[in-house]
Amino acid sequence: MTRGQLFTHKKEKALSPLVEVRLGRRTKVLAPTLTPGCLVVLDHPDLDAVAAQMLLRVRPFAVVNCQPFVTGRYPNRGPGVLLDAGIPLYEAPDSELFTLLKDGERLSFEDVRLKLLAPMTRTLLEERLTAARQNLDTELQHFAENTLQFLQKPEERALLLETGALPALKTNLMGRHVLVVVRGEGYEEDLERLSFYLREQKPVVIAVDGAADALLALGVRPELVLGDMDSVSDAALRCGAEIIVHAYPNGRAPGKERVEALGVPVTLFPTAGTSEDAALLLAYEKGADLIVAVGTHSNLEDFLDKGRGGMASTFLVRLKVGSRLVDARGVSRLYSNRRSSIPLFFFLTLSALFPVIVLAASTPWGQNAWKLVSFWVRSLFR
Repeated sequence: MTRGQLFTHKKEKALSPLVEVRLGRRTKVLAPTLTPGCLVVLDHPDLDAVAAQMLLRVRPFAVVNCQPFVTGRYPNRGPGVLLDAGIPLYEAPDSELFTLLKDGERLSFEDVRLKLLAPMTRTLLEERLTAARQNLDTELQHFAENTLQFLQKPEERALLLETGALPALKTNLMGRHVLVVVRGEGYEEDLERLSFYLREQKPVVIAVDGAADALLALGVRPELVLGDMDSVSDAALRCGAEIIVHAYPNGRAPGKERVEALGVPVTLFPTAGTSEDAALLLAYEKGADLIVAVGTHSNLEDFLDKGRGGMASTFLVRLKVGSRLVDARGVSRLYSNRRSSIPLFFFLTLSALFPVIVLAASTPWGQNAWKLVSFWVRSLFR
């Protein structure tokens, strides 16, 4: 395979003889540490749209995946996001790139370790996605089976029946609006649309893991940061928010040591499910009047992106909290319509006053008033 076949980049990219290699088996952990123009090597089957958008923010030189970008399990949108943005994609299934390459090293385009890369073209991607769409029926069946298996475990049934011991919070959630922010697809756009809602309602903001950094970048400090703390920065952990570490039902909390090492007070919340589930449950059980979800998993593709192991708990938690839960896009549209109704209000008011103005102008009093207004307006422009 020639250099031209291996890296079909724009001319400005091809001018640089070396490129920095960045390796990461967990995309969400690797992405925040990347710099523009690096060669990203992943171990991520079925690259999802959220992970793809995280990579796209740094405009990598190319993305190499040691797993298939599309396995055929379902039609994931991640590869398309990157290809549409002009980011070259390559596959190296069953390769040993994680042992052959070192994180941070710089290599040339002709390096022999890159010769086995297979380019992902738009045609190949569409073929795989078409085949994957035929498999959705099977995935739905697996989803149903997984949910039933999940409910057979007592600690998992508690998600629907009783949450268990809740952490003591300094922040009062009772009767208030609570905004739960997850770093999911489109979360940044949703937050921008909710600026009016944030100013008016002043909800309690709960950030799930790395969403805390995104909120701080937008000038919003969360009251609580909840998660296993594997993708949130030290600065976000020190921002003054209450730190709630999501622990397993048996009490094991892998993120606790990291937070304590920073000298930040930490509270544990042992519960089954994901950190997103824990945040929704905490808001619900602490008496939130309304829970507004940003970036959470709410549709079929979202559930499939999470993988079978995490689908059932999120599905069941949304069943439990559904009476108080609203998706951020619905709120943003509501407040968007509310803003757009202001010009309409003035237009209707002027329309209603127009006949009154015409009638008043036909009277001596109205004519004198009009002369005074006209004199005043002319004096302003002299």
